[in-house]
Amino acid sequence: MKPHNKIIPNIMAGLTVSFVALSLGAAFGILSGRGAFAGMLSAALIAFVTSAFGGTRIQCSGPTGPMTAVTAVLVATAFDQSALLGTNADHFINLGILLGGVFMIVFGILRLGKYVTLIPNVVISGFMNGIAIIIWLDQIKRIFGLAGKTAIAGPLWQNIALMLAACGLVFGANFVIKKIFPRIAGLLSGTLVTLILLTVIAAIFFPLVERVALASSLKSFGDVATLLSTQFPTEWSPKIFFAVLPFALQLAILGYLDSLMTALVIDKMTKEKTRNNKELIAQGLSNSIVAFVGGIPGAQATIRSVLIVRENATMRLAGIMVGVFALVEMIVFQDIVSMIPQAVFAGILLKVGYDVFDWLPLRLYAKELRQMSTKLFNNFFSRHDDEKIFVTNRELLMILGTTAVTVFFDLNMAVGVFTAIFYLHNKVLFRQIPMRDLKSQIETEGFADER
Repeated sequence: MKPHNKIIPNIMAGLTVSFVALSLGAAFGILSGRGAFAGMLSAALIAFVTSAFGGTRIQCSGPTGPMTAVTAVLVATAFDQSALLGTNADHFINLGILLGGVFMIVFGILRLGKYVTLIPNVVISGFMNGIAIIIWLDQIKRIFGLAGKTAIAGPLWQNIALMLAACGLVFGANFVIKKIFPRIAGLLSGTLVTLILLTVIAAIFFPLVERVALASSLKSFGDVATLLSTQFPTEWSPKIFFAVLPFALQLAILGYLDSLMTALVIDKMTKEKTRNNKELIAQGLSNSIVAFVGGIPGAQATIRSVLIVRENATMRLAGIMVGVFALVEMIVFQDIVSMIPQAVFAGILLKVGYDVFDWLPLRLYAKELRQMSTKLFNNFFSRHDDEKIFVTNRELLMILGTTAVTVFFDLNMAVGVFTAIFYLHNKVLFRQIPMRDLKSQIETEGFADER
């Protein structure tokens, strides 16, 4: 194929994925507490930078569910403690995102990318489940106004109806679109169709529900200058640094895992090999950049990367154009975005939580439970030689424990403690009967679908 004949298909692949990237960016921006504008702008910038400089040649990065869940905690902490710390809340958040990006760059410089396989898959599965639960709980709190959160304005039953309708539509829309409009299915993602359809319905039947409020806009170069000047963190005292450090480490570790685990999936599809350390540096650079514009952090995103591969992208240009188109679309459609009901994004985020959750081990364990009910308790520490048996009792306990610590305590604690338990179990306590660590999960199923 001639070079110019490759360019157009890659540009079209970028256009297709940009709609998905922008709509998910808005949803994740709302989840983070920074707003739809921050999420959309971050979706554009992260996609552009990582596609241009990353170690995975054909990919699409942007805000993800796990990264956004941690950011939401950072945002809540910033507004609670900004007065005590003597700093602007937005500057505190931006400093945390900036340091997280710097740590990722350091991971790449120190060539730590090869160690991604040392994190046990049972631990990864557990903390992904924990993050999914955090996302679900956050939407429930937003709808009902629980745990100190302000409820979404408008009649409660209307907001609940829109949330449930959005969740149901985003589940089924892709299937319907492929059946009815197969030729343009790539341009009509389920998320985009859900946003358009329910925004129109709400405008007609539910005028009192709360809409998305864009905290900023980009309609002139003056707006860009104002954004940069107001978001640049100016307080760098030791007290502030040590207060934000745990969040920065969480974001860096999660960005490391999120990006490199997704890269494994994309490598299997493209038959290429990601340069892990280069990928980490690019991800860190993109996260550092969005910190200066009041954005939200991100990582290589599975659904967007898979989609761009399936759209027959063959060049870095495709991912770069996702960022370009997303930025243009954000500027052109930012007034329309302000018409979308908040509850619709809540429903979309319920679906995001479903996709982040690692259901496979639970499904297979339930299947085993039915097949082995009479032997379950007798073989608690037995070695399973049958390769068809996928999830043992010990593996399930590791997953559940990591999930619980992630939800109720801390992501870093969950990963650190249960990784230590895994190796203590396999290398010291039960060397003769080690856990298999769900090894075939990554090999056959890939990572979470929507992040």
